[in-house]
Amino acid sequence: MTFVWLNGQVCEAAQAHVSLADRGLTLGDGLFETMCVKNGNLLHLDRHMHRLQEGSAVLALPVPSGAEVAQAAKALLAATGLQNGSARLTVTRGVGPRGLAPPHDVRPTVFMTVAAGTARVASVSVMTSQLVRRDEQSPLSRIKSLNYLPNILARQEAERAGYEDALLLNVQGRVAETTVSTLVLQEQEKFVTPSVAEGALPGVARGVLLQTGLMTEEKVEQARLQQATALYLVNSLGLRVVSLLNGQEMARCSSGLRTLCAALDVAQD
Repeated sequence: MTFVWLNGQVCEAAQAHVSLADRGLTLGDGLFETMCVKNGNLLHLDRHMHRLQEGSAVLALPVPSGAEVAQAAKALLAATGLQNGSARLTVTRGVGPRGLAPPHDVRPTVFMTVAAGTARVASVSVMTSQLVRRDEQSPLSRIKSLNYLPNILARQEAERAGYEDALLLNVQGRVAETTVSTLVLQEQEKFVTPSVAEGALPGVARGVLLQTGLMTEEKVEQARLQQATALYLVNSLGLRVVSLLNGQEMARCSSGLRTLCAALDVAQD
């Protein structure tokens, strides 16, 4: 039996219903966070809540507190028995009338789902998207909104070309991120990632690496990637090593991989 947490209650997924007039469904008007669950606990909840609250400020959308999210996760994990995997929190603006203007009396729809899994290292092939650019000037580039259509288009483009993920450039033609991950560039012993000002989402795993001092932010031109000691894609749910970029086999670095795995607490196998 599958359970979800919806608007304050744990219920069977089959019994959980959201209105067809919910703005999250009709307009993508909402936010989400995907969090790692390890040994029955949410990892980096404070970082996820900070980003959620930043999104709340941009969209003028009420979101639950960290304590409320923690309590929801506790109840849902107890009901499902899940120890390791992921939890996705979704907040929409709720039901509203037709049109773009938000309702004055906002009653958000809030729900959480979980899925089993373990954060591990994998390899990934990547191509540079020719269809999609990250607009580094847009406030939406800094939040996890429900509208992921640009990322979906880029991922479809990559799959048609036989790749697993797409690298997204910004409007200036510099590197921003991939469809679901922060790009980490290793040059010798140095780790670098594009800054948020370059259109990169302020990822949680990214924040962990920056706080440790292991990684720094720089503007990254495409040409640097081909000469890298290694390239990695990181997010809250794991770490992937780029094996192929635009048809070119990429170098690997076992010591660099061990360093990142230790910093992010990812099983290397």
